[in-house]
Amino acid sequence: MQEELKSEGKCLFCGEIFAQADIVKHLSTHLTESSKTGKQGLSFLIQVGLPKKWGKTPYFLSLWVDGEATLQTIDTFLRDIWLECCGHMSAFSLPNKKPTKNFDMNAFSHLTDKYSDFPNDISMSKKAKVVFVKGLVLEYEYDFGSSTNLELTVVKDFPVKADQKIVLLSRNEPMEILCCICKKVPATQICTVCMYHKKAEFCDKCAEKHAKKCTDFDDYASMPFVNSPRMGVCGYTGGSIDIERDVYKA
Repeated sequence: MQEELKSEGKCLFCGEIFAQADIVKHLSTHLTESSKTGKQGLSFLIQVGLPKKWGKTPYFLSLWVDGEATLQTIDTFLRDIWLECCGHMSAFSLPNKKPTKNFDMNAFSHLTDKYSDFPNDISMSKKAKVVFVKGLVLEYEYDFGSSTNLELTVVKDFPVKADQKIVLLSRNEPMEILCCICKKVPATQICTVCMYHKKAEFCDKCAEKHAKKCTDFDDYASMPFVNSPRMGVCGYTGGSIDIERDVYKA
């Protein structure tokens, strides 16, 4: 795929488009304003993306999470928008390293079972208001075989209830990715056999040409081009919510 992809998101509140680097600050301004008139409670601005150690990636979700929402509710949301393919297992866990120099990871020891085979994992029944605090970075893994790994960063908390348990404030808009052969038409399919060693995104017409060269393409390797970091992995074919932004365009 193209090396440089433009990552932008639309603000749910005002409809303006912002770069990934700017969207969190903008959304925080709206939520701060909403806190003046909203119902008293506790909620959090959460930024979801791929692990930062992997470098800059175009995928992100900006979520407004109510304090009463459980990790199970968040897990279901992530599955529905980005991940679910075959009912794989998943887990939230505390990072092995503290996110910032002054962050006290010991404060979260009550959330995990040190005698467990997975001592950093947090129970899905825990509520956001018990787990989340500004600056915390939770690790999340879906599918322990062909894994998709994410990080949830707690950007800020607000003294107000969210409008729902989870509100999608923004996500990266579908990016401009053209067919790697004709370079004129939007890619609609990806070859999961070829994607690891060469360009493998095709429009429908060029996909027919590729099928003549790659014997596995028609059999099992053709997958739809979707707006998710799990694209091309296992049996993933797209999300079940926010479907209008789940496809790429050019």
